[in-house]
Amino acid sequence: MKIYETRTAPNPRRVRVFLAEKGIDMEYVQLDIAAGDNLSPEMRAKNPTTKIPFLELDDGTCIGETMAICRYFEEIHPEPALMGRTPLEKAQVEMWQRQVEFYFMLQVGMCFQHTTGYFKDRMNPIMDWGVEAGKNAAAYMKQLNQHLADSQFLVGDYFSIADINLLCALDFARVVKIKPSDEYTHLLRWYGEVSSRPSAKA
Repeated sequence: MKIYETRTAPNPRRVRVFLAEKGIDMEYVQLDIAAGDNLSPEMRAKNPTTKIPFLELDDGTCIGETMAICRYFEEIHPEPALMGRTPLEKAQVEMWQRQVEFYFMLQVGMCFQHTTGYFKDRMNPIMDWGVEAGKNAAAYMKQLNQHLADSQFLVGDYFSIADINLLCALDFARVVKIKPSDEYTHLLRWYGEVSSRPSAKA
């Protein structure tokens, strides 16, 4: 099996860190999304949405979407569990990963796409929306900081895919000059701990 990705993009990194935590080696095929490699007829046949990353199994089956790929590997390699170990923990991990996705990762992505014009050849960037999305992302860091005042990770003392998603989102946010201010001591403490894990270098 192999994963098609762009190494500098945040979503593929989420999968790489997830697999590194599980100790799973993988073949990666690099696509130049700026040049439109992911838009070719061959790639569209494998992955109609054209989004990266996507996983191709040995039988040719393709799985798109970051969380779906991670779910597949969670099921076939359940240890260490990164999506929760108990019903409550699974629900909490799902809650936090979705909140990070919607209120931070997506906002950062929209800020990047609409203020930089990186994909202006295939979309209509709206600067005002990009600026507003950046403000939304910056505001959400305050909530994260408050939560992490009483929690080692996003779900208590349990490191999960929610933490992986937040790490990759925070690192990508620097591209559009969004980062925690010094007053966010709890978020910065969390970031220092999580970014020092060996998997963070994946």
